[in-house]
Amino acid sequence: MPYFILYGISNFMFVLMYYVIGYRKKVIVGNIYASFPDKNEKEKKNIVKGFYRHFCDLIVEAIKNFSVNPKQIEKRIKFENIEVLNKYYDQGKSVVTIGGHYGNWEMFAVAVGKVSKLKQLAIYKPLSNTFFDGKMKSSRGISGLGMIPMKETKSYFQEENQPPRTIIFGSDQWPSNPIRAYWTNFLGRETPFLFGAEIYAKQFDWPVVYCEITRDKRGHFTVKYHDLTDNPTQESEGAIIQKFVELLEKTIERDPAYWLWSHKRWKKTKEEVFDDK
Repeated sequence: MPYFILYGISNFMFVLMYYVIGYRKKVIVGNIYASFPDKNEKEKKNIVKGFYRHFCDLIVEAIKNFSVNPKQIEKRIKFENIEVLNKYYDQGKSVVTIGGHYGNWEMFAVAVGKVSKLKQLAIYKPLSNTFFDGKMKSSRGISGLGMIPMKETKSYFQEENQPPRTIIFGSDQWPSNPIRAYWTNFLGRETPFLFGAEIYAKQFDWPVVYCEITRDKRGHFTVKYHDLTDNPTQESEGAIIQKFVELLEKTIERDPAYWLWSHKRWKKTKEEVFDDK
């Protein structure tokens, strides 16, 4: 289907999900209201509605990715500051890329494979349904992105005699083990962050780059790369993740509706986590 028909379907889905079903409304409203206590009621409701509209677009865009022509994606997502990655390739260095669930990360995955000199690899959690897991890997791999199951992450860092590459981490979801996470203030609350990107960067001495996705208009996005550190072994514990957190927070605060608010990002407080230990 052409995109204009898909967005018509998305408009209908929005009415169902927001007004009729109320998909995860308690989680979404709770996350947004707690994150922006200084905004007035109208502003917070607009963010909630904006997220539902964006989320419905993400669904139809993700389905479209199963059969999309790469040239269609190239028209919808542009990459800036590629030289941030390419300079490390020229130095013979591999890179850790870290990002969050903002904008359209699935469209990014479809498009990113050939944007730089570095081979692009991404950490992911395999789906329990083998059919959909295969469809996800094939759609994300259209332009050459390689998918690494989480349990095999270290082996990919240990590979020798390989050309420079970048391994992409999505680091803004609730950690499977919050006790071992990095805790910091994020959107006004103590929040645990996945620590793997920093740990591997320091262990293998790979520079770290932040990947920022922003929304230009419906179905169109821009990806920008920003250096976080070119010398991770000299960074204090938590410093790399903290830089990422601060940049992601600025991205969200500029246009809040396009972050993944439906995720249960604040399941427990830090006190509750350590009391349960």
